[in-house]
Amino acid sequence: MISLPVIFFVSLINHQVPLTEAVEPVDFEEYLITHPPIVESGPLRDLIEFPPDDIEVIYTPRECRTVVQAVPEEGEYLCGIVTLFRANIKQNVWIACVLRYHKLGTGFNPNALDKQKERQKGLPKQVFEADEMPESSSYQDDQDDLKRRSMSIDDTPRGSWACSIFDLKNSLPDALLPHLLDRAPNEEIDRHNEDQRKANRHRELFALHPALDEEEPIERHCVPEVPKEHFGQRLLVKCLSLKFEIEIEPIFASLALYDVKEKKKISENFFFDLNSEQTKAMLRPHIQTAAISTLARSAVFSITYPSQDVFLVIKLEKVLQQGDIGECAEPYMVFKESDAAKNKEKLEKLRSQSEQFCQRLGRYRMPFAWTAIHLMNIVNSAGSLERDTDLTGFRPEGDRLSDEDLYKFLADMRRPSSVLRRLRPITAQLKLDISPAPENPHYCLTPDLLQVKPYPDSRVRPTREILEFPARDVYVPNTTYRNLLYVNPQSLNFANRQGSARNITVKVQFMNGEDPNNAMPVIFGKSSCADFSKEAYTAVVYHNRSPDFHDEIKIKLPASLSDHHHILFTFYHVSCQQKQNTPLETPVGYTWIPMLQNGRLRTGHFCLPVSLEKPPQSYSVLSPDVPLPGMKWVDNHRGVFNVEVVAVSAIHTQDQYLDKFFALVHALDEHMFPVRIGDMRIMENSLEAELKSSIAALNSSQLEPVVRFLHLLLDKLVLLVVRPPVIAGQIVNLGQASFEVMASIVNRLHKYLDTSQDMHGRNSLLSSYIHYVFRLPSTDPNSPSPGSVHYATMARSAVRPASLNLNRSRSLSNSNPDISGTPTSPDDEVRSIIGSKGLDRSNSWVHTMGCKSAPWGSSPGSAPETMQLFHEELALQWVVSSGSVREGALQQAWFFFELMVKSIIHHLYFTDRLESPRKHRFPERFMDDITALVSTIAGDVVSRFQKDLELVERLNTSLAFFLNDLLSVMDRGFVFTLIRAYWKQVSTKLYTLQNPTLESLRLDFLRIVCSHEHYVTLNLPCSLLTPPASPSPSVSSATSQSSGFSTHVQDQKIANMFELSVPFREQHFLAGLVLSELSVILDPDNEGMFGLHKKVVSVVHNLLSSHDSDPRYADPEVKARVAMLYLPLIGIVMETLPQLHDFTGAPQGAAVGSSGEEAEGEGNSMISQTVAMAIAGTSTSSPMSRPSSFLRQHGSFSAESSRSLLICLLWVLKNADELVLQKWFTDLSVSQLNRLLDLLYLCVSCFEYKGKKAFERMNSLTFKKSKDMKAKLEEAILGSIGARQEMVRRSRERSPSGSAFGSQENLRWRKDMTHWRQNSEKMDKTRAELEHEALIDGNLATEANLIILDTLEIIVQTVSVTESKESILGGVLKVLLHSMACNQSALYLQHCFATQRALVSKFPELLFEEETEQCADLCLRLLRSCSSSISTIRAHASASLYLLMRQNFEIGNNFARVKMQVTMSLSSLVGTSQNFNEEFLRRSLKTILTYAEEDLELRETTFPDQVQDLVFNLHMILSDTVKMKEHQEDPEMLIDLMYRIAKGYQTSPDLRLTWLQNMAGKHSERNNHAEAAQCLVHSAALVAEYLSMLEDRKYLPVGCVTFQNISSNVLEESAVSDDVVSPDEEGICSGKYFTEIGLVGLLEQAAASFSMAGMYEAVNEVYKVLIPIHEANRDAKKLATIHGKLQEAFGKIVHQDGKRMFGTYFRVGFYGSKFGDLDEQEFVYKEPAITKLAEISHRLEGFYGERFGEDQVEVIKDSNPVDKCKLDPNKAFIQITYVEPYFDTYEMKDRITYFDKNYNLRRFVYCTPFTLDGRAHGDLHEQFKRKTILTTSHAFPYIKTRINIIHKEEIISTPIEVAIEDMQKKTQELAFATHQDPADAKMLQMVLQGSVGTTVNQGPLEVAQVFLSEIPSDPKLYRHHNKLRLCFKDFTKRCEDALRKNKSLIGPDQKEYQRELERNYHRLKEALQPLINRKIPQLYKPVLQVNSHSRSHFVHL
Repeated sequence: MISLPVIFFVSLINHQVPLTEAVEPVDFEEYLITHPPIVESGPLRDLIEFPPDDIEVIYTPRECRTVVQAVPEEGEYLCGIVTLFRANIKQNVWIACVLRYHKLGTGFNPNALDKQKERQKGLPKQVFEADEMPESSSYQDDQDDLKRRSMSIDDTPRGSWACSIFDLKNSLPDALLPHLLDRAPNEEIDRHNEDQRKANRHRELFALHPALDEEEPIERHCVPEVPKEHFGQRLLVKCLSLKFEIEIEPIFASLALYDVKEKKKISENFFFDLNSEQTKAMLRPHIQTAAISTLARSAVFSITYPSQDVFLVIKLEKVLQQGDIGECAEPYMVFKESDAAKNKEKLEKLRSQSEQFCQRLGRYRMPFAWTAIHLMNIVNSAGSLERDTDLTGFRPEGDRLSDEDLYKFLADMRRPSSVLRRLRPITAQLKLDISPAPENPHYCLTPDLLQVKPYPDSRVRPTREILEFPARDVYVPNTTYRNLLYVNPQSLNFANRQGSARNITVKVQFMNGEDPNNAMPVIFGKSSCADFSKEAYTAVVYHNRSPDFHDEIKIKLPASLSDHHHILFTFYHVSCQQKQNTPLETPVGYTWIPMLQNGRLRTGHFCLPVSLEKPPQSYSVLSPDVPLPGMKWVDNHRGVFNVEVVAVSAIHTQDQYLDKFFALVHALDEHMFPVRIGDMRIMENSLEAELKSSIAALNSSQLEPVVRFLHLLLDKLVLLVVRPPVIAGQIVNLGQASFEVMASIVNRLHKYLDTSQDMHGRNSLLSSYIHYVFRLPSTDPNSPSPGSVHYATMARSAVRPASLNLNRSRSLSNSNPDISGTPTSPDDEVRSIIGSKGLDRSNSWVHTMGCKSAPWGSSPGSAPETMQLFHEELALQWVVSSGSVREGALQQAWFFFELMVKSIIHHLYFTDRLESPRKHRFPERFMDDITALVSTIAGDVVSRFQKDLELVERLNTSLAFFLNDLLSVMDRGFVFTLIRAYWKQVSTKLYTLQNPTLESLRLDFLRIVCSHEHYVTLNLPCSLLTPPASPSPSVSSATSQSSGFSTHVQDQKIANMFELSVPFREQHFLAGLVLSELSVILDPDNEGMFGLHKKVVSVVHNLLSSHDSDPRYADPEVKARVAMLYLPLIGIVMETLPQLHDFTGAPQGAAVGSSGEEAEGEGNSMISQTVAMAIAGTSTSSPMSRPSSFLRQHGSFSAESSRSLLICLLWVLKNADELVLQKWFTDLSVSQLNRLLDLLYLCVSCFEYKGKKAFERMNSLTFKKSKDMKAKLEEAILGSIGARQEMVRRSRERSPSGSAFGSQENLRWRKDMTHWRQNSEKMDKTRAELEHEALIDGNLATEANLIILDTLEIIVQTVSVTESKESILGGVLKVLLHSMACNQSALYLQHCFATQRALVSKFPELLFEEETEQCADLCLRLLRSCSSSISTIRAHASASLYLLMRQNFEIGNNFARVKMQVTMSLSSLVGTSQNFNEEFLRRSLKTILTYAEEDLELRETTFPDQVQDLVFNLHMILSDTVKMKEHQEDPEMLIDLMYRIAKGYQTSPDLRLTWLQNMAGKHSERNNHAEAAQCLVHSAALVAEYLSMLEDRKYLPVGCVTFQNISSNVLEESAVSDDVVSPDEEGICSGKYFTEIGLVGLLEQAAASFSMAGMYEAVNEVYKVLIPIHEANRDAKKLATIHGKLQEAFGKIVHQDGKRMFGTYFRVGFYGSKFGDLDEQEFVYKEPAITKLAEISHRLEGFYGERFGEDQVEVIKDSNPVDKCKLDPNKAFIQITYVEPYFDTYEMKDRITYFDKNYNLRRFVYCTPFTLDGRAHGDLHEQFKRKTILTTSHAFPYIKTRINIIHKEEIISTPIEVAIEDMQKKTQELAFATHQDPADAKMLQMVLQGSVGTTVNQGPLEVAQVFLSEIPSDPKLYRHHNKLRLCFKDFTKRCEDALRKNKSLIGPDQKEYQRELERNYHRLKEALQPLINRKIPQLYKPVLQVNSHSRSHFVHL
C-alpha cells in the first residue's frame, strides 16, 4: 500500500483540477490539424473525423392526398394570403435538415426495449442443467416405485464389493477427451484454450442484457410529424337500404352527426338516394344527368372529440305535395306491407297522386321524417352493425322541428321513458353499416370533390368524405387549400306581409354581379344531380307563413373575391293546387349578403330585412340594412329572415388582427400605397408605425386562426427580420418587434395546447414548423430575387440616429440586473462583454455584411449580400432582450435554439460552407453572442432551479440539445468551452449547496450532450495521452483519482489511461466528464447524491450499450479504441465494491433482484465476507476477505444499479485491448488485484442464469385478449375515456408541478397515448416469449462468465511472473470455483474446466499445499458436475477430476488428499442434494476408470490400483445414497440410514463429520432442534478427539470425555486404539472444521440449536467447554457475547418454569415380513411435545398404508405382548404404546427439575391392566397390573429420534398393590390441589368431588370395603393391608385439609355446595372409621410397643 507522504502528495496535486470540476478541454480543431491520422483509411480512420456527408438538407415533396392538388384559381382580386398560399403550394416541398447519423446517437439506442427483439434473433440455445431437470412429479413416481420394491436397509451389507463392482464394470463411460493425457507445454495449452474460448462468441454484450427500464430516454429527439390535414377518428357509414311499408314515391335522405352535449351539428350533411330506378323515373322532367359524385351511398365521417353524446341523425324529405306533413305521413302509418293485396286500389290511387305531384312540383321538397342513432348503442349491440331503425314521424302542422327541439328529442332518446314513445312512428327499415374507416379507403372524394389516392377507376360509385365541424376548436395549421362557404337559412317571418305567401321556398344563388346571368355554378349538388348548380331551393313547410328551414347550402368560394360578389336570396310562394292562371311559383321577396366588407369576408349570423321588389342597380356593394330610396320592405324594413353563413377557408383568416398584418405585409411586397384596411387608408409615411402596431397587435388575435395560419405568419415574421423593409427610403428594423411577438405566440401555443407536446415540452406544431416549413428566405429554390427598391441594401450602418446608443445601453443595464458595473464572478465578465457588445453594435442592430465579413469567406470586394443572417439577428435579439420578452423566450428556449440551428445549417449549406474549416465559419461577434447566451442561460438554470423547477428542466434540456447540435456545425473546441462554462457555473453552485436536483439537471444535460452521434470521435479516441498542448502544466501520474492505486508506475501512459488523470480528462473531454460524474456521485462519502446512483449509472450504461450496437464500431480493433475511453471505469467500480448489491446472498438458482424491486438503499446487504468466513471457520486473511477499510457501511446500491454497473464493467473488460489490460494489471498492488477478483466474483453471482422455471414463476399475470371489432368501434365513437386520464396522468408525472396540464379541454385524442398501450406491456407472456427470455438470459450468463474467464486468464498471465502470485492465484481459483457452483451452461463449463486444468497443471502446489480448503471445494464442484445430466459437462468434469488425482499422485506418489476430499465431497453431495442422480455419476466414475486404464505413462505405478480402489469406494457410497433416496419420505428411516453411513465412517473422521452435519441439517429442517444440537455436539467431540491428538493445549477439551455432561452418548466418538487414524497422515482431518476455529464454530451452532429447542441447561454446558478457549485467546468480545447468551438462557429457565415441554415418547413395534429388517424390531420414538397417541398412530398407519396399501397395514390397539403366530403373515402390524420416563427411587434425588426429568433418558415404562382369566379389567379384588420397563441403546435426546429397545423387564402388581398405588395417587392429587399457589378453586373442587362424592364408583369407600373389611388370611399380605390402612388415614386427613381450604376460597353462592361436600365427607369418615382403626395384631408385637407412638407420628407426617 502507499505510504502516507505519497498520499499527501497525491491529494496536493489532485487539487489542481478536482473531479468535481471540468478541465480545460483540448482545442479540438487545432488538435486535428496538428495530429494528422496515422492510418490512411478504414474503420479506424473514420473515428478521427466526422464523415463528410454528416449534414444534408433534404427537399421532400409535400405529400398530396388527392390525385390533383387543390390550388386557388387565378383571378384579378387576389388578396395577400392567397398569393402567399399559392407561393407556398408552388414550392410544394418541405425543407428538412438531416443529420445523417443522428439515429446512431444514444437516443436511438437499438438496445432499448422496443428494438432489442430483432437483434436477438439467431442466438444459439445454451444448455443448462437447471432446465434439464425432470419434472418433479415424474421423479416422485419413480421414487415411490423404488420404495415399494425395497424396504430393507441391509439388502447390500456395506461390504458387498462384489455386486458394487459388477454394477460399475457394466456401466458405460462418457466420451474421453482427446489428447487429455498428452504432455504439452503450458503456453500451447493456454493458446489452444483461448482460441476455443474466443471462437463463436457473441459480439454484442448489451444485446443480451435487458434494456434499462426507463421512460423515454431524455436524449431522444424524435423527428416531428409532417404537417398534414387533420382528421379525427374516422367512421365509415354505408347506407344499404331504406324500405317502407308502401312504396309510392321517391324519398330523399341525408345524414349528419350531432353532439347533444355541445348542442352542435358536428358534420356537414351527406345526401344519399336509395330509390329504385322506377321510382326515380317519376321525377323525369326534373332529373338532371346525375354526376357520379352525387350517387355516393357511403360516407366517411371524422370525429375529433368522440364522446357518449354523439348521434347520427337521418332526415328524410319527399317531393312537395298538397297537405301538411301529418296528412302526407298518414298512409305510411296506416298501411301494412302484408295487406298490400287487400289495399291494392287505395295504393294505386296514392301512387297516381304522387306521380302528379312529382311531375308538377318535382323541383321542391318537403320535410318528411327523421330518426337518430345513438352511436353508443351500436357499440353495445356488438356484432350486429346492421341496424333496423324505427323512423319517428313528424307531427302535423305546428310541430316544427327546430334545432332546439331536435337536441331535446335526442337527449330524450337516451332515457327509457322517452317522450318520443308518444309520437306515432312511421315504420320503415333502414339498413346502415357502421364501422371504423379503413386506413386508405379506395374511391374517396374530399368535401371539395377531389379524388383521394388511391382512385383506380373514375366510374366506380364513390365514398364521400364528410367535412367535420369539430365540437371544439382544433388547432392544426392549414396545409391544403380549401375555400368553402355554408349558408344555413334558419327562419323567416312573413306574418306581417300582406298578400298570399304560404308555401314558401327560398332560392339561394351566389352572384358575381347583378345580372341574373351572373349566378355562378358554385353550389354543390345534393344527391342524384349535377356536381354544381347555380341555385338551390329550401324545403317547403306547407301552409306556413313563418317557416323554419333546415337546409344547408354548400358553396365553393372563388379564390379572388371582389366587392360585387354576394349571395342572393329570392323568396317564392309555390302553389300546390293546379288552378287556372296560377303560376307555379310567385316571387314574394328578395334579400342579399355582400361577400366582402372592407376587404374581409363576411360570415356569421344575419337577420336580414326582405324587400318586396327586385333590388335596384348596383345594390350588391351595399348591405340590405341600408335603406335604399324608393324600395318597399316587408314589415317596415325590420329583419325578418335569419340566416347563418360559415366559412371553412384556408385563405380567409376571419380574424381582424391577422387580416391587418397580412394586408400590410402584402402592401409592402406589392408596394401598393395607400393601403385600405377596414375604414382606414394608410399612407406610406404612416406605414412603419402601423406595421409595428399591427405586429404587436398579433397578441390579441384568436388562437385558432393563429394556428391555422401559423406557417404563413412565422414565415412573414422571419422575412421581416431577415430583410428589413425600406419604407419611405428608411430601413425599418423590425427584428425586436418580430422577436417579441414570436416569443409571445410560441408561449400562447405552449400554454393552451399543452397536450400536443413531447416530453421536452416542445409543441408539435412548432417543432414540425421548424423541421419542415422554416427556410431562410434566400434559400427558396424559386423565390423572386428581392427587388432593390423595397429592401434595404448594404450600407445601412450610418442611418440610425446616434441617440439610439444611449437608449440601448440604458435599457440594457436597467432591465438586466445581471449586467452590473463591476464584474464579480467569471460570468459577470462575460456579461459585461455582452453589455459593451450591445453598445458598439447598437448603431447597426442589423448586422452589415461589409468588410467585417471578409475573414469568413468573401473578399471585401465581392458583391454585397443584401441580407441579414437570421441566426445572428436572433442571437443578438435574445442576448439584448430583457424583462418579460426575455422571460418569454426562456420559457420556450427550445424553439429559438432550434430555429437558430436550422438557420445556421441552411446558411452553411446554401453558401457551401459545410466543407470550410470550422474555425472560420462564423464571425467573432456571433460566437460572442452565443457564449453570452449560453452563459446567461446556465446562470438561469443555477439560480432558478429551486423556485421554478419545471421551467429550468426545460431550459436545461433545451440548452443541452442546442450544444449537441452546435457540435455538428461549429468549432468543437469552442462548444467544449461552452460546456465547460456551464459545468463551472453548476460546480460553483454545488460547492455552496449540495443539492441533488441540480446535480440531476447536470446529468440530464450531460446525457443529452453525450448522445451526439459522433460522441466517440469527439473524444479523440485515437489520441495517445501525450502531455496536452494546453496551458495547464503537464501533470505527473500521481494525479490518479483514487489514492488506492499504486504510484510506482513504470509506464506513465498506462496509469493515465486507467485513471481520471488530467491528461485523460483533457483529451477525452466528454468521456472524462461522464466518468468524473460517475465517480463523484458513487463516492460513498457523497451521501446527498445517493438517489442519483441509478441515473448516473444509466448514463454510462446507455452510452456503452449504444456503442456496442453501433455498426461503425463493429470492428474489434475499433471497439478496443472505444473501450479505451472507459478504462477508468474499472477503477471506479472497484472503488464502489463495498456498496454494490450483494448478489451472492441469494440462494442458488433464485432470481437475483433482476427486476430491480429492491429499491435503492438497502443499507444492510453489505457483503461482509469476514463474518461469513468466521462462521465457516476460515482465517480472515484469505484473499476474498476484504481489508477492513472496505467495511465502511454506506447505503448500498440497488440490485438494478449494481447490475447495470457490472455489465458496463464487463463490456470494458470484453472490448479493451488485452495487452493494455495486462500492462495495467502488472502495476496493480496485491490488494488492488484482489479487489478486482472480488468484483469478478460478484459478477458471477450477478449474471447467474435464473432458469426457465424462474421466468415462469415471474410470469403469473393474466391474459388479455386482443382487440376485436367492437372495441375498435368503441374507440372510434367514444374515444377512450381512459386514454385521456392516462395522458393527463403521464403528463403530470413528467412535469413535477402538474401545472403543465392547465387546460384539459384541448385534449387531443392521440392513439399512441391511450391506455391500451400501457396494458399491453402487462400482458401475460406467451410460452414462446418465456422461452425467448430464458434463451437470452442463458446467453447473457454464458457470455458474462466467459468475459470473466478471459479476465482471469489475463490476470493469471500477469501474476505468474510476480512474487505475490500465491494470494492472487488463490483468488482466481475462488472465482473459478464460485462460477462452477452457479447455474452454468455446458458451453461455459467446458471452457471453465479447461482453464481450471491449465491452472492446476501450471501451479500444482497451489492446490495441494496452500489452498487445501479450495482443493476440497474443487473436488466438490467437479463431482457435482460429474453427476450432471449433460454429457459434455460430465466428460469435462471427469477429465478434470482424473487429472487432479494424477497431479496429486505425481507430487508424492499417492493422492490421499484428493481421495479424502473426493470421498467427503461425495458424502456431502449425497446428503444435501435433492436432485442428485447416481446413474450419471456412475458413468463418470466409469470414465475415470477408463482414463486410468488407458494412461500408459503411469501404468507401471500403483496409481491405477489406487484409482480403482477410490472409484469402488465412491460407488459404495453411491449405493447407500440410492437407498437414502428410497427413504426420502420416511424421516426416521432416512436418519437411521444416514446414521448407519456415518457409523461406517468411524475410521475416517472427516467423513463421519460430514455425515453428522448432514444429519444435523435434516433435523433442523424438521425442527428437531435438540437432535440437531446433539449431532453438532457429537461433531465437536469428534473434532476435539483429533485436536487433542494433534496439539496438546490445556484450554482445549481433552476429547469427547469433556462433553459427557452435555450428553452421555458422546463417548461413542472416542477414537478407539485399533482403528485410530493418525491425524498427521496426508489428507486426514484436513477439513476446515478440524481447527480450533472450526471447533468453536460447531459449539456455537450447537448452543444455538439447544437454545431453539428450549434446553437452556444444555446451553450452559456447551458454553462451559467454549469459555476456556476464548479465555485463553483473551477474546473479551466473544466472552461478553457468551455471557450475554448465558444470562438470557438462565433468564428463560426462570420465566418458563412449568411451561417447557420437551417431547412425548411412544413405544413402536413392527411385526410382519413386509417390514423387511424392521420386522419384530421395537423402538422408542420421540415425538414433539403433546403428541396424542391418535396422532402418531395416524401418521404411521398413513405412511405405511401408502407404502404397502391401506388394507395391508393394521395397528394393534392394546399393549399386550404380541404373539406373532396369531398374526396374518401377509399383513404388516404396528403396535404403538404411550410410555413415560422411568426413574428408580435413588435417581429421583438427582432429577429435580423438569429438565432433569426429561434429559438423558434411557428407561421408559408403561402399564397394562389384566385379570387372571384373560380380561383386561375386572372387579377390584381381581384387578392385576403389569408394568413394563424398557431400556434403550442410547439416551434421549440423541442424534436420531428413534432408538432401539435393548432390554425389557416386567413387574406385576397384585390387586391390593394396585389399590395402594391408586390411593397414593389420589392423596398426592389432593395434597397438590390444596397447596397449589396460586390457589385454583375449580381444580380443588374437582379433586374433592372425586374423593368424597358419594356416587363415585370404585371410589375410596369401595376400595376400603373390599380390602380392609377383613384381615387377610395370607400373612404375606399383612404388610400390604397395613400400608393401605395407613394410606386411608392419610387420605381422610388430606380431604379435611382440602375442605378447609375450599371453604376459604368460595363465595356465598357456593355455601350450599360446601355444606353438601362436608356432609359427604363426614359420611365417608364414619364409614371408614372402623376399617381404618382395625390393626393387625401380629404386626404390633410387644417389642415394638415402646416405639408405637413415634411410629404412628411418623406415618402421619
